[in-house]
Amino acid sequence: MSQAKLAHHFESVEQQFDTAKLGMWIFLLTEIMFFSVLFVAYTVYRASHADAFQYASQFLDTNLGAANTLLLLLSSFTAAWAVRCAQLGQKRGLMLNLLVTVVCALGFMGIKYHEYSHKYHEGLLWGGARHSIFKADPAQVLPEMKHGHEGGGESVWESHHVETMDPALKKQVGIFFGIYFCLTGLHGIHVLVGIGVMLWLLWRASRDHFGPDNFTAVDLGALYWHLVDLIWIFLFPLLYLIS
Repeated sequence: MSQAKLAHHFESVEQQFDTAKLGMWIFLLTEIMFFSVLFVAYTVYRASHADAFQYASQFLDTNLGAANTLLLLLSSFTAAWAVRCAQLGQKRGLMLNLLVTVVCALGFMGIKYHEYSHKYHEGLLWGGARHSIFKADPAQVLPEMKHGHEGGGESVWESHHVETMDPALKKQVGIFFGIYFCLTGLHGIHVLVGIGVMLWLLWRASRDHFGPDNFTAVDLGALYWHLVDLIWIFLFPLLYLIS
């Protein structure tokens, strides 16, 4: 097993580990502050347009959101377990848990791709998007949507009578989807970064870089992944469970 390399500006391995962890916590704090600004924007708009946000939430698939929540909870558990395996020098357990974490993350992104694809084809986008059915004047968009749905059954926007929707409500629903794509899109980027980190850790683990005396990278990677999980724990009820 690999021994931790002590940098020249640290007095001990313990001091080096504590410093690295403090640096990670500071980084995570900046990430929390970044998302907090977006959550504040969400809160302001939802307080101003509560009925519109509740209505718009009906266009989201709660089952898919719940499935993604379960995937991230499982991946957070395996990430924590990977740290424990590294501390105990269990290479096989470490690699297995890192691999499961990556698979869960890929599953999350697969479901999110399905959601995004469905919304794009249905025109469930922010008001400024070219194919959005929530434009102030959707006269050109809706005929395209209808043509695409010929023989394909009733669409989401047809069942909700978007054509006759009040223009003010339509604008507010468009704002909801703007916030939805902003929050979930940024979170998705963080998931992709996390996948890269886990694959890097998996590669290093396969080369015996980790052990009881050198597990800092695994610990810090797991901390980052826990933040990704935590952010989604807030996003799921805020976007999918509005009532």
